[in-house]
Amino acid sequence: MHKDELLELHEQMVTIMEHFRAQETVDGSLFDPYDELDVDPSHVHKSKSEHKHAVFVLGNALANAMSEDEFSPAGRVGKRMEELADDAESKI
Repeated sequence: MHKDELLELHEQMVTIMEHFRAQETVDGSLFDPYDELDVDPSHVHKSKSEHKHAVFVLGNALANAMSEDEFSPAGRVGKRMEELADDAESKI
């Protein structure tokens, strides 16, 4: 995936995150790990690896926001996103 495509995906995922944050039934602290990264889709000066890591961390948070438990389909996606985030972080 090219960096511009990754930035577009990142931006779309942030839009989804904002939708979830607006819902009262979703725990907003799920997105704290993403917020702590300080990597925003508008930060084009950040490396592709940093954006890739942010996308996986955000993907994990979104999957956890949608999951009923760790064995639900969304829970399994969240677990895989966590693994991918860890791998991407090691390459930064």
